[in-house]
Amino acid sequence: MLMRDAPLGDRAFSLPIAPSAFRYKKGQEIYGEGEPARYFYQVRHGAVRRYKHLFDGRRQIGAFHLASDIFGWENGNAHRLSAEAIVETEVVLIPWASLEALAGANALVYRKLLEMTTSNLQHAENHMLLLGRKSATEKIAAFLLEMDERLTNAGIMALPMGRRDIADYLGMAHETVTRTLSILRDKGVLDFIGNTQREIVIRDRQRLASFDRSN
Repeated sequence: MLMRDAPLGDRAFSLPIAPSAFRYKKGQEIYGEGEPARYFYQVRHGAVRRYKHLFDGRRQIGAFHLASDIFGWENGNAHRLSAEAIVETEVVLIPWASLEALAGANALVYRKLLEMTTSNLQHAENHMLLLGRKSATEKIAAFLLEMDERLTNAGIMALPMGRRDIADYLGMAHETVTRTLSILRDKGVLDFIGNTQREIVIRDRQRLASFDRSN
C-alpha cells in the first residue's frame, strides 16, 4: 500500500504493514473527539471532514481530507477533533504503535513521519491565517484555489462538501458563502455545472488569485 503525504507532499513510499480498510456512509463518524488516537488513516476514496463542536453549538471544521490524504496523527493520546465521512468513503487504518516501531528501524519512514508532522503544522497555520482574513471574497478565493489544486479533473472542480461545510471551514455564514460564489460567477471568474452547484469551472484563475491577497 502506498501512503502519501497530502495535500502538500507528493512523494510516495511503501509500508510493509498490512492495513485494515473500512467503509463509511455519508455522515458516519470515523472517530470522535476525545477518543484514543491509536491509528493513522489514509483516504482511499471519498472525503473526510475533521471538526469540533464549540461551546455555543457552532461547528468549526478544521480540515478536509480527500483521496490519498492522511490524517489521524495527534500530539497527545486522544483525538482533538472528530472525523466524519462527507460522502461514502473508504479509509485504511494502520496502528500507530506499528508505524512508530517501523520508524525507529527505518530512516525513510522516520523522515516521512517528520514530513507528515510538518505538513500538519503548516496546514494548521494556513487555516489560522485564512480564518483571520477580513474579506469573504479573500476566504472563498483562497479556498477555491486550494481545492482547484487538489480536486480539478479535466478542468472541472467537483466539490464533495456542501456550502454549509465550506462555511464552517472558513468561519462564515452559509448565506455569505452562497452569495460570494454567486458574485464570483456574475463577474465571470467561475461557473457552476449541474443543479447541485458543487461542480465548478474556474474561468479566470488569474483574477481569482488576485482576490487572495496572500499570493
